[in-house]
Amino acid sequence: MSESPTLDQLRTEIDALDARIVDALNQRAKIASAVGRLKASQSSDFHVPSRERAVYERVALLNEGPLPDEALRSIFREIMSACLALESPVHVAFLGPLATFTHMAAQQQFGLSAQLVPQKSIPTVFEEVEKGRALYGVVPVENSTEGMVSHTLDMFVESDLKITAEVLLEVSHDLLSRTGRMEDVRKVYSHPQALAQCRHWLEENLPNVPLVDVASTALAAQIVAEDLNAAAIAGCSAAEHYGLKVVRSRIEDQVNNFTRFIVVSRKLAEPSGNDKTSILFSVKDEPGILYRMLEPFARRGVNLSKIESRPVKTKAWEYIFFLDMVGHVSEQPVGEAIEELRGFCQFLKILGSYPKAR
Repeated sequence: MSESPTLDQLRTEIDALDARIVDALNQRAKIASAVGRLKASQSSDFHVPSRERAVYERVALLNEGPLPDEALRSIFREIMSACLALESPVHVAFLGPLATFTHMAAQQQFGLSAQLVPQKSIPTVFEEVEKGRALYGVVPVENSTEGMVSHTLDMFVESDLKITAEVLLEVSHDLLSRTGRMEDVRKVYSHPQALAQCRHWLEENLPNVPLVDVASTALAAQIVAEDLNAAAIAGCSAAEHYGLKVVRSRIEDQVNNFTRFIVVSRKLAEPSGNDKTSILFSVKDEPGILYRMLEPFARRGVNLSKIESRPVKTKAWEYIFFLDMVGHVSEQPVGEAIEELRGFCQFLKILGSYPKAR
């Protein structure tokens, strides 16, 4: 009867495997650098998001466990991020500051080796990409509890940037302070949406404590790091970044609290086989127009996943519509339905076709 391996033997096997992994990673990096040089000689785009998605899908097909697919996806995201940085660093502008949920979404999409640059506002994120100082921009567009982020939607009216990806991030809010004690909390700082998402918890647990709106959850944490009698509502990354303690964790009112972020760039994304298309348009105010603008999609079996209206700021009682649908604009049913809709519109803009978030 064979004996079970000892702890030292198992560790020796792990060390040998680690050495092979390091060697394989460096071989991959050398090939990635060669790819980068070839792309440069051909004036090709060095960053191709559809290629990254194909890698994730192939890795999932190869996976026989015990590692879950999501763990392998995270590992390969960082591998590709590091290899891409050898070709050419990917500059990404995001709505800052550091340690915000938007920062976390940018890291989730582009990995830790990308050059992530915080911006003070959503318009400056768009400006950085429009002027070519960043290849991509990341901004919030929708929360499952509080709805659409109006500043982001309004930017698309004037901007020609395209949506090339979306990121879904589960948002969990913690109450943070320097002491970690509830009895020390005399004031609570946070972004207005975070305060709204924790409204009932605050009413029940801190009913007489003033709530202060600030520009971001990370700024709230930064302020609280200097005040013993204040607390911030922010994510766990803000606690780590600013050296705060958790007073209470997961204080959001809705358990399934997700925020949707979009990635914008100057180019349309290639079809991935599992896409979403977003458009904005305005129509003439006349009887039956709502039916006529939706009917081209229903007739072709195009699934509409969201419709949102925003008032036109220069004209009272006129509206711009934002519409999300399943499919890529290059697919015949989607493309034909959009072109038929265009005939009813005062203007119509395709915001992008991009892979649906996992």
